[in-house]
Amino acid sequence: MTQSNHPEGRNRFSLPRRKLLKGAGAMTAAAALNMPIASRVFGKEPHPLAGKKIDMSILGIAGWLPSSLGVKMSPLFNEYVKEKYGYEVEFAFAEAPFSDLFQKAATSLATRSQEYNIIISDSQWIGALAEPGWILQLNDIIAQNQSLQLDWYSQTVVDTYMIYPDGTKNIWGLPQEGDTIALFLRKDMLQDPAEAAAFEKKYGAKLPQTFEDFEDLTMAEFEKVADHFNRPDDQIWGTAMQYSRVYDFVTCYLYPFMFSQGGEVWDAATAQVEGILNSDINAKAMEQMKSWLKYQPPGAVNYGIAEQIDVFTQGKVFSCFQWAAVGLAMITEEMKDKVMVVAPPKHGTGADARRVYTMGGQPWVINAYNDQEKMRVAIDFMNWWYQPETTLEFARRGGNPCDKPTLTRSDFDSINPWNQAYKFMLEPGRSRDFWHHPKYAEMLAVQQEAFTSYMTGQTSDPMQALTYAACQQQQILVDAGSATIDPTRACITANL
Repeated sequence: MTQSNHPEGRNRFSLPRRKLLKGAGAMTAAAALNMPIASRVFGKEPHPLAGKKIDMSILGIAGWLPSSLGVKMSPLFNEYVKEKYGYEVEFAFAEAPFSDLFQKAATSLATRSQEYNIIISDSQWIGALAEPGWILQLNDIIAQNQSLQLDWYSQTVVDTYMIYPDGTKNIWGLPQEGDTIALFLRKDMLQDPAEAAAFEKKYGAKLPQTFEDFEDLTMAEFEKVADHFNRPDDQIWGTAMQYSRVYDFVTCYLYPFMFSQGGEVWDAATAQVEGILNSDINAKAMEQMKSWLKYQPPGAVNYGIAEQIDVFTQGKVFSCFQWAAVGLAMITEEMKDKVMVVAPPKHGTGADARRVYTMGGQPWVINAYNDQEKMRVAIDFMNWWYQPETTLEFARRGGNPCDKPTLTRSDFDSINPWNQAYKFMLEPGRSRDFWHHPKYAEMLAVQQEAFTSYMTGQTSDPMQALTYAACQQQQILVDAGSATIDPTRACITANL
């Protein structure tokens, strides 16, 4: 992985002190505004924006409820600052699909534009946004704002949404939406006495019924459940996963098969990929994921998030491996009493069975080129977003906060049907993110091509697909100066 040379905790890309300190004198509102942002203690001094109205813009993910929630809740922020500080804010919302959002943000930020003052970034983009100095490093901001000094639910939250490079203490993002993969089930079908009797007769085992039953379930055991409810003649299938080449869809759903069985995708310390991604464990994992297509509707090789929502809400599948973040879309008003959400199964058998799934979710990041007024509003917004009443309201509207005080409330599990599974999967070791490297987009593109090539049958050998991806990624990282070992001679003939 590319390692930055700047010391941990130092804001390498902070706003120039000379620009902020334009003069000395009495602490007027203008002088307060010109103080270094990180040194201000908010709410303790007359606010420099008092009496003003500031226009702000958030860039988020199109069609993604957690992104839109941030904007739909912004009138509450306006009420907060109007009462507390005496200024007003109006937010605009720009958006793009997952596959296009990074490019939209990068194109704007590369011109030092203030077009987007706050950005909802996918977690893997942090490195690509931080290295050019496009986003604000937050260590000093957090140190001077008690509201941002949160006790996060697990280290997984910090590692996924906040730091870059991995393993350092350099903070660039704050969690906007936490997310993990969960298993959505048709509870009405699962708890049907006739189904339970038929399953026990066929398999000599009881259908799992409770959240606790699914905690201990392995993929081999769940396969019997999926098989039981797989009825193509009735246009009902056992489950649905994501195999689409779009963005990171197949990657995020294949990784649990790899991670849970001891597979790795690279060495983050050396940026070595070849020989790690293309392993026997990972080849077996690809075979396993592909084998699950027999329990899924025709066309499942093209499934992404939206397609999964469609087949589940239309009653075409008994279960769905899906992001907790889209729980509101998965559980419609008509389905609210028919669905339960549990932890996805372990992989392996016996004491060796493990459950390590892919992290989803997005952090807030702040445009480093904001002028002083917009920067002040952006930091005020972050202070407000992590107020206990705000995080609770976010959860009540369907969002997934990440702070320990909210997630450990006695009523948190009951706020949304997926909350218990989300929190369970956020525990250390049960979910993990992948590369935060600046070359993320290039590495992902070749990997998606390779993985879908195997899933669709274009490539028959999983090792061939893995080797192609590994060779391509190794070259990308060598060219970037991150990896020191060139691709081997075997890569000369690697293809799909």
